[in-house]
Amino acid sequence: MVALNNVLAQDTPSSDELFVQARSAAFDNKDYPLAIELSNRALAISPAYVDIRIFLGRVYTWSGKLDSARTCFEEALKQKPDYEDASSAYADLEYWNDNPTKALAICDSGLHYHPDSRILQLKKAKSLAALTRYVEASTITTNLLVADPKDSEARTLAQSIAEMASVNKIGFRYDYVGFDKQFANAWHIAAIQYSHGGKAGSIIGRFNYGYRFQTSAAQLEVDAYPRISKTFYSYVNAGFSDSTGVFPKYRAGFSLYANLPKSFEADAGFRYLYFSNATWIYTGSIGKYYKSYWFNFRTYITPGNSNISQSFAFTTRYYFGGVDDYFHLLLSTGLSPDDRTNNVQLNNVYKLKSKGATIGYNKSIKKKNILFVNFAYTHQEYLPKTFGNQYNLAVGFQRRF
Repeated sequence: MVALNNVLAQDTPSSDELFVQARSAAFDNKDYPLAIELSNRALAISPAYVDIRIFLGRVYTWSGKLDSARTCFEEALKQKPDYEDASSAYADLEYWNDNPTKALAICDSGLHYHPDSRILQLKKAKSLAALTRYVEASTITTNLLVADPKDSEARTLAQSIAEMASVNKIGFRYDYVGFDKQFANAWHIAAIQYSHGGKAGSIIGRFNYGYRFQTSAAQLEVDAYPRISKTFYSYVNAGFSDSTGVFPKYRAGFSLYANLPKSFEADAGFRYLYFSNATWIYTGSIGKYYKSYWFNFRTYITPGNSNISQSFAFTTRYYFGGVDDYFHLLLSTGLSPDDRTNNVQLNNVYKLKSKGATIGYNKSIKKKNILFVNFAYTHQEYLPKTFGNQYNLAVGFQRRF
Protein backbone atom coordinates (compact mmCIF):
# COMPACT_ATOMS: atom_id res chain seq x y z
CA MET A 1 0.00 0.00 0.00
CA VAL A 2 2.84 2.34 0.87
CA ALA A 3 4.49 1.55 -2.48
CA LEU A 4 1.22 2.32 -4.35
CA ASN A 5 0.89 5.68 -2.59
CA ASN A 6 4.47 6.54 -3.56
CA VAL A 7 3.73 5.73 -7.22
CA LEU A 8 0.56 7.89 -7.18
CA ALA A 9 2.47 10.75 -5.55
CA GLN A 10 5.11 10.52 -8.25
CA ASP A 11 2.40 10.63 -10.97
CA THR A 12 0.68 13.69 -9.47
CA PRO A 13 2.38 16.98 -10.53
CA SER A 14 3.37 19.37 -7.78
CA SER A 15 2.04 22.92 -7.63
CA ASP A 16 5.41 24.15 -8.90
CA GLU A 17 5.26 21.83 -11.88
CA LEU A 18 1.69 22.87 -12.65
CA PHE A 19 2.74 26.54 -12.40
CA VAL A 20 5.51 25.97 -14.94
CA GLN A 21 3.03 24.26 -17.28
CA ALA A 22 0.49 27.08 -16.84
CA ARG A 23 3.07 29.74 -17.68
CA SER A 24 4.10 27.80 -20.78
CA ALA A 25 0.45 27.50 -21.86
CA ALA A 26 -0.09 31.26 -21.44
CA PHE A 27 3.17 32.68 -22.76
CA ASP A 28 4.24 30.14 -25.36
CA ASN A 29 0.89 28.98 -26.73
CA LYS A 30 -1.53 31.79 -25.70
CA ASP A 31 -3.80 29.01 -24.42
CA TYR A 32 -5.43 30.95 -21.59
CA PRO A 33 -8.18 28.40 -20.74
CA LEU A 34 -5.51 25.73 -20.18
CA ALA A 35 -3.38 28.17 -18.15
CA ILE A 36 -6.42 28.92 -15.95
CA GLU A 37 -7.18 25.22 -15.47
CA LEU A 38 -3.57 24.38 -14.53
CA SER A 39 -3.33 27.37 -12.17
CA ASN A 40 -6.51 26.38 -10.34
CA ARG A 41 -5.20 22.81 -9.97
CA ALA A 42 -1.97 24.21 -8.53
CA LEU A 43 -3.89 26.40 -6.06
CA ALA A 44 -5.97 23.41 -4.97
CA ILE A 45 -2.68 21.83 -3.88
CA SER A 46 -1.12 25.03 -2.47
CA PRO A 47 -3.84 27.63 -1.62
CA ALA A 48 -1.26 29.99 -0.05
CA TYR A 49 0.96 30.10 -3.18
CA VAL A 50 0.55 33.84 -3.85
CA ASP A 51 2.60 33.97 -7.05
CA ILE A 52 0.27 31.47 -8.71
CA ARG A 53 -2.77 33.45 -7.58
CA ILE A 54 -1.34 36.67 -9.04
CA PHE A 55 -0.50 34.89 -12.28
CA LEU A 56 -4.04 33.50 -12.44
CA GLY A 57 -5.38 37.03 -11.93
CA ARG A 58 -3.30 38.27 -14.86
CA VAL A 59 -4.55 35.46 -17.11
CA TYR A 60 -8.14 36.24 -16.12
CA THR A 61 -7.41 39.87 -17.01
CA TRP A 62 -6.05 38.92 -20.44
CA SER A 63 -9.12 36.74 -20.98
CA GLY A 64 -11.51 39.59 -20.15
CA LYS A 65 -12.78 37.89 -16.97
CA LEU A 66 -12.30 40.97 -14.84
CA ASP A 67 -14.39 39.99 -11.80
CA SER A 68 -12.45 36.73 -11.48
CA ALA A 69 -9.20 38.65 -11.82
CA ARG A 70 -10.23 41.09 -9.08
CA THR A 71 -11.07 38.19 -6.79
CA CYS A 72 -7.58 36.73 -7.34
CA PHE A 73 -5.76 39.99 -6.67
CA GLU A 74 -7.82 40.82 -3.60
CA GLU A 75 -7.19 37.34 -2.16
CA ALA A 76 -3.47 37.69 -2.90
CA LEU A 77 -3.32 41.04 -1.09
CA LYS A 78 -5.37 39.61 1.78
CA GLN A 79 -2.80 36.83 2.15
CA LYS A 80 0.16 39.17 1.68
CA PRO A 81 -0.79 42.90 1.89
CA ASP A 82 2.77 44.08 1.24
CA TYR A 83 3.28 42.10 -1.99
CA GLU A 84 4.36 44.68 -4.58
CA ASP A 85 3.64 42.47 -7.60
CA ALA A 86 0.02 41.97 -6.51
CA SER A 87 -0.54 45.72 -6.18
CA SER A 88 1.12 46.31 -9.55
CA ALA A 89 -1.01 43.71 -11.36
CA TYR A 90 -4.24 44.90 -9.71
CA ALA A 91 -3.47 48.55 -10.56
CA ASP A 92 -2.90 47.55 -14.21
CA LEU A 93 -6.30 45.89 -14.38
CA GLU A 94 -8.14 48.96 -13.09
CA TYR A 95 -6.12 51.52 -15.08
CA TRP A 96 -6.55 49.77 -18.42
CA ASN A 97 -10.26 49.30 -17.76
CA ASP A 98 -10.90 53.01 -17.21
CA ASN A 99 -11.03 52.99 -13.43
CA PRO A 100 -8.10 55.28 -12.51
CA THR A 101 -9.59 56.15 -9.11
CA LYS A 102 -9.40 52.52 -8.01
CA ALA A 103 -5.97 52.12 -9.63
CA LEU A 104 -4.72 55.14 -7.67
CA ALA A 105 -6.01 53.69 -4.39
CA ILE A 106 -4.27 50.37 -5.11
CA CYS A 107 -0.98 52.16 -5.90
CA ASP A 108 -1.22 54.21 -2.69
CA SER A 109 -1.81 51.05 -0.68
CA GLY A 110 1.24 49.39 -2.25
CA LEU A 111 3.39 52.49 -1.76
CA HIS A 112 2.53 52.42 1.94
CA TYR A 113 4.66 49.29 2.14
CA HIS A 114 7.12 50.19 -0.65
CA PRO A 115 7.43 54.03 -0.75
CA ASP A 116 10.43 53.87 -3.12
CA SER A 117 8.83 51.47 -5.62
CA ARG A 118 9.56 52.86 -9.08
CA ILE A 119 6.91 50.72 -10.79
CA LEU A 120 4.13 51.74 -8.38
CA GLN A 121 5.12 55.40 -8.63
CA LEU A 122 4.93 55.23 -12.44
CA LYS A 123 1.49 53.63 -12.27
CA LYS A 124 0.36 56.21 -9.73
CA ALA A 125 1.50 58.99 -12.07
CA LYS A 126 -0.46 57.44 -14.96
CA SER A 127 -3.58 57.18 -12.78
CA LEU A 128 -3.24 60.78 -11.63
CA ALA A 129 -2.85 61.95 -15.23
CA ALA A 130 -5.98 60.02 -16.21
CA LEU A 131 -7.79 61.90 -13.43
CA THR A 132 -6.39 65.21 -14.85
CA ARG A 133 -4.35 65.74 -11.67
CA TYR A 134 -1.38 66.71 -13.80
CA VAL A 135 0.64 68.69 -11.24
CA GLU A 136 0.77 65.71 -8.86
CA ALA A 137 1.59 63.34 -11.72
CA SER A 138 4.35 65.64 -12.98
CA THR A 139 5.87 65.84 -9.49
CA ILE A 140 6.22 62.06 -9.42
CA THR A 141 7.89 61.81 -12.85
CA THR A 142 10.19 64.72 -12.02
CA ASN A 143 11.32 62.99 -8.81
CA LEU A 144 11.89 59.74 -10.71
CA LEU A 145 14.05 61.54 -13.28
CA VAL A 146 16.03 63.29 -10.56
CA ALA A 147 16.73 59.89 -9.02
CA ASP A 148 17.57 58.36 -12.42
CA PRO A 149 17.89 60.72 -15.44
CA LYS A 150 18.26 57.66 -17.69
CA ASP A 151 14.81 56.26 -16.85
CA SER A 152 13.31 56.04 -20.36
CA GLU A 153 9.84 55.03 -19.18
CA ALA A 154 9.63 57.93 -16.73
CA ARG A 155 10.79 60.37 -19.41
CA THR A 156 8.22 59.10 -21.90
CA LEU A 157 5.47 59.51 -19.32
CA ALA A 158 6.76 62.93 -18.25
CA GLN A 159 6.62 64.12 -21.87
CA SER A 160 3.01 62.96 -22.20
CA ILE A 161 1.97 64.53 -18.90
CA ALA A 162 3.65 67.84 -19.78
CA GLU A 163 1.57 68.10 -22.96
CA MET A 164 -1.65 67.17 -21.16
CA ALA A 165 -0.90 69.63 -18.36
CA SER A 166 -0.38 72.56 -20.75
CA VAL A 167 -3.95 73.81 -20.72
CA ASN A 168 -2.85 77.03 -22.44
CA LYS A 169 0.34 77.90 -24.25
CA ILE A 170 1.40 80.87 -26.36
CA GLY A 171 4.58 81.13 -28.38
CA PHE A 172 6.40 82.76 -31.23
CA ARG A 173 9.20 81.80 -33.61
CA TYR A 174 11.38 83.67 -36.07
CA ASP A 175 13.46 82.08 -38.85
CA TYR A 176 16.15 83.78 -40.88
CA VAL A 177 17.12 81.83 -44.03
CA GLY A 178 20.18 82.94 -46.00
CA PHE A 179 21.77 81.65 -49.21
CA ASP A 180 25.20 81.87 -50.79
CA LYS A 181 24.03 81.30 -54.41
CA GLN A 182 20.41 80.35 -54.86
CA PHE A 183 18.71 83.64 -53.96
CA ALA A 184 20.07 87.16 -53.57
CA ASN A 185 17.74 88.06 -50.71
CA ALA A 186 17.26 86.24 -47.42
CA TRP A 187 13.93 84.79 -46.37
CA HIS A 188 12.17 85.84 -43.18
CA ILE A 189 9.45 83.73 -41.57
CA ALA A 190 7.70 84.55 -38.31
CA ALA A 191 4.96 82.66 -36.49
CA ILE A 192 2.79 83.21 -33.45
CA GLN A 193 0.63 80.45 -32.04
CA TYR A 194 -1.78 79.64 -29.25
CA SER A 195 -2.62 76.15 -28.03
CA HIS A 196 -5.22 74.80 -25.67
CA GLY A 197 -4.99 71.31 -24.23
CA GLY A 198 -7.21 69.02 -22.25
CA LYS A 199 -8.07 65.42 -21.59
CA ALA A 200 -9.36 64.93 -25.14
CA GLY A 201 -6.20 66.34 -26.71
CA SER A 202 -4.85 69.70 -27.78
CA ILE A 203 -5.60 72.18 -30.54
CA ILE A 204 -3.23 74.82 -31.88
CA GLY A 205 -3.95 77.94 -33.91
CA ARG A 206 -0.99 79.43 -35.78
CA PHE A 207 -0.45 82.60 -37.82
CA ASN A 208 2.59 82.51 -40.12
CA TYR A 209 4.06 85.51 -41.91
CA GLY A 210 6.64 85.02 -44.64
CA TYR A 211 8.80 87.20 -46.81
CA ARG A 212 10.60 85.49 -49.66
CA PHE A 213 11.12 86.10 -53.36
CA GLN A 214 10.62 89.79 -52.45
CA THR A 215 6.99 88.99 -51.70
CA SER A 216 5.18 88.79 -48.37
CA ALA A 217 2.23 86.59 -47.45
CA ALA A 218 0.30 85.19 -44.52
CA GLN A 219 -0.76 81.67 -43.67
CA LEU A 220 -3.32 80.44 -41.14
CA GLU A 221 -3.00 76.93 -39.73
CA VAL A 222 -4.78 74.71 -37.25
CA ASP A 223 -3.16 71.63 -35.68
CA ALA A 224 -5.04 69.16 -33.51
CA TYR A 225 -3.81 66.17 -31.50
CA PRO A 226 -6.95 64.24 -30.49
CA ARG A 227 -6.47 61.32 -28.10
CA ILE A 228 -8.16 58.14 -29.23
CA SER A 229 -7.14 55.82 -26.40
CA LYS A 230 -4.31 55.26 -23.94
CA THR A 231 -2.33 53.77 -26.85
CA PHE A 232 -3.36 55.85 -29.86
CA TYR A 233 -3.59 59.53 -30.68
CA SER A 234 -3.60 61.41 -33.95
CA TYR A 235 -2.30 64.55 -35.65
CA VAL A 236 -4.57 66.61 -37.92
CA ASN A 237 -3.47 69.74 -39.80
CA ALA A 238 -5.16 72.23 -42.13
CA GLY A 239 -3.85 75.53 -43.50
CA PHE A 240 -4.56 78.28 -46.00
CA SER A 241 -2.41 81.06 -47.49
CA ASP A 242 -3.11 84.11 -49.64
CA SER A 243 -0.01 83.54 -51.80
CA THR A 244 1.27 80.35 -53.39
CA GLY A 245 4.69 81.88 -53.98
CA VAL A 246 5.47 82.18 -50.28
CA PHE A 247 3.43 79.35 -48.73
CA PRO A 248 1.32 76.53 -50.18
CA LYS A 249 -2.15 77.86 -50.92
CA TYR A 250 -3.61 74.88 -49.05
CA ARG A 251 -2.04 72.34 -46.79
CA ALA A 252 -3.38 69.41 -44.81
CA GLY A 253 -2.01 66.45 -42.92
CA PHE A 254 -2.90 63.44 -40.83
CA SER A 255 -0.91 60.90 -38.81
CA LEU A 256 -1.94 58.12 -36.45
CA TYR A 257 0.45 57.65 -33.53
CA ALA A 258 0.84 54.58 -31.33
CA ASN A 259 2.55 54.48 -27.96
CA LEU A 260 4.24 51.10 -27.98
CA PRO A 261 5.91 49.00 -25.26
CA LYS A 262 9.54 49.57 -24.27
CA SER A 263 9.23 53.38 -24.77
CA PHE A 264 8.74 53.06 -28.54
CA GLU A 265 6.41 55.26 -30.58
CA ALA A 266 5.41 54.92 -34.24
CA ASP A 267 3.22 56.82 -36.67
CA ALA A 268 2.02 56.75 -40.26
CA GLY A 269 0.11 59.31 -42.29
CA PHE A 270 0.14 61.79 -45.17
CA ARG A 271 0.77 65.45 -45.99
CA TYR A 272 -1.02 67.40 -48.73
CA LEU A 273 0.38 70.61 -50.24
CA TYR A 274 -1.32 72.58 -53.01
CA PHE A 275 0.62 75.19 -54.96
CA SER A 276 -0.47 75.33 -58.61
CA ASN A 277 -0.85 71.55 -58.41
CA ALA A 278 -1.49 69.10 -55.61
CA THR A 279 1.38 67.22 -53.99
CA TRP A 280 0.67 64.15 -51.85
CA ILE A 281 3.39 62.96 -49.51
CA TYR A 282 3.24 59.87 -47.31
CA THR A 283 5.18 59.65 -44.08
CA GLY A 284 6.02 57.25 -41.30
CA SER A 285 8.37 57.21 -38.35
CA ILE A 286 9.52 55.19 -35.38
CA GLY A 287 10.96 56.68 -32.20
CA LYS A 288 12.31 55.48 -28.89
CA TYR A 289 13.40 56.91 -25.55
CA TYR A 290 16.60 55.32 -24.30
CA LYS A 291 18.04 56.52 -21.00
CA SER A 292 18.61 60.29 -21.46
CA TYR A 293 18.12 60.17 -25.23
CA TRP A 294 15.26 60.22 -27.71
CA PHE A 295 15.81 58.80 -31.20
CA ASN A 296 13.48 59.15 -34.17
CA PHE A 297 13.74 58.04 -37.78
CA ARG A 298 11.24 59.44 -40.30
CA THR A 299 10.76 59.05 -44.03
CA TYR A 300 8.68 60.99 -46.55
CA ILE A 301 7.62 59.33 -49.81
CA THR A 302 6.37 61.44 -52.73
CA PRO A 303 4.91 59.54 -55.70
CA GLY A 304 5.51 61.09 -59.14
CA ASN A 305 4.51 60.43 -62.72
CA SER A 306 7.72 58.61 -63.53
CA ASN A 307 9.37 57.94 -60.19
CA ILE A 308 9.02 58.03 -56.41
CA SER A 309 11.16 60.40 -54.40
CA GLN A 310 12.06 59.69 -50.81
CA SER A 311 13.57 61.79 -48.06
CA PHE A 312 14.82 60.81 -44.62
CA ALA A 313 15.29 62.52 -41.29
CA PHE A 314 17.07 61.22 -38.20
CA THR A 315 16.59 63.16 -34.97
CA THR A 316 18.14 62.65 -31.56
CA ARG A 317 17.71 64.59 -28.35
CA TYR A 318 19.85 64.53 -25.23
CA TYR A 319 17.88 65.51 -22.13
CA PHE A 320 19.84 67.21 -19.38
CA GLY A 321 16.84 68.07 -17.20
CA GLY A 322 13.06 67.96 -17.60
CA VAL A 323 11.04 67.32 -20.74
CA ASP A 324 11.83 70.81 -22.11
CA ASP A 325 15.57 70.77 -21.41
CA TYR A 326 17.57 69.18 -24.21
CA PHE A 327 20.05 69.49 -27.04
CA HIS A 328 18.98 68.09 -30.37
CA LEU A 329 20.56 67.05 -33.64
CA LEU A 330 18.73 66.49 -36.95
CA LEU A 331 20.34 64.89 -40.01
CA SER A 332 18.26 64.88 -43.18
CA THR A 333 18.19 64.23 -46.90
CA GLY A 334 15.61 65.71 -49.26
CA LEU A 335 12.82 68.18 -48.46
CA SER A 336 10.27 67.83 -45.69
CA PRO A 337 6.66 69.04 -46.03
CA ASP A 338 6.72 69.70 -42.27
CA ASP A 339 9.59 72.20 -42.64
CA ARG A 340 7.75 75.49 -43.10
CA THR A 341 10.95 77.34 -43.92
CA ASN A 342 11.69 75.14 -46.92
CA ASN A 343 8.60 73.24 -48.09
CA VAL A 344 7.79 75.90 -50.71
CA GLN A 345 10.59 74.31 -52.74
CA LEU A 346 8.50 71.17 -53.10
CA ASN A 347 6.61 73.18 -55.76
CA ASN A 348 8.96 71.84 -58.40
CA VAL A 349 8.49 69.16 -61.04
CA TYR A 350 12.14 68.17 -60.70
CA LYS A 351 12.69 66.61 -57.28
CA LEU A 352 15.56 68.58 -55.81
CA LYS A 353 18.23 66.84 -53.76
CA SER A 354 19.57 68.15 -50.49
CA LYS A 355 21.48 67.15 -47.38
CA GLY A 356 21.23 69.03 -44.12
CA ALA A 357 22.04 69.15 -40.43
CA THR A 358 20.39 71.05 -37.60
CA ILE A 359 21.57 71.59 -34.04
CA GLY A 360 19.35 73.06 -31.38
CA TYR A 361 19.00 73.93 -27.72
CA ASN A 362 15.82 74.01 -25.62
CA LYS A 363 15.74 75.33 -22.07
CA SER A 364 12.87 75.74 -19.61
CA ILE A 365 12.86 78.60 -17.12
CA LYS A 366 10.75 78.11 -14.00
CA LYS A 367 8.90 75.29 -15.82
CA LYS A 368 6.41 77.61 -17.58
CA ASN A 369 8.81 79.41 -19.94
CA ILE A 370 10.68 77.70 -22.77
CA LEU A 371 13.41 79.25 -24.90
CA PHE A 372 14.92 77.60 -27.96
CA VAL A 373 17.46 78.33 -30.65
CA ASN A 374 18.27 76.24 -33.74
CA PHE A 375 20.90 76.52 -36.44
CA ALA A 376 20.58 74.56 -39.70
CA TYR A 377 22.84 74.09 -42.69
CA THR A 378 21.58 72.63 -45.97
CA HIS A 379 23.53 71.76 -49.11
CA GLN A 380 20.70 72.35 -51.56
CA GLU A 381 20.23 71.48 -55.21
CA TYR A 382 18.32 74.46 -56.61
CA LEU A 383 18.66 73.58 -60.30
CA PRO A 384 19.43 70.17 -61.83
CA LYS A 385 23.03 69.30 -60.91
CA THR A 386 23.58 72.80 -59.44
CA PHE A 387 24.07 73.17 -55.68
CA GLY A 388 24.29 75.98 -53.19
CA ASN A 389 24.37 76.41 -49.42
CA GLN A 390 21.48 77.48 -47.23
CA TYR A 391 21.66 78.67 -43.60
CA ASN A 392 18.80 78.93 -41.16
CA LEU A 393 18.83 80.55 -37.72
CA ALA A 394 15.65 80.10 -35.65
CA VAL A 395 14.79 81.51 -32.21
CA GLY A 396 11.61 81.13 -30.25
CA PHE A 397 9.80 81.35 -26.94
CA GLN A 398 6.80 79.57 -25.39
CA ARG A 399 4.87 80.36 -22.25
CA ARG A 400 2.59 77.90 -20.44
CA PHE A 401 -0.26 79.26 -18.33
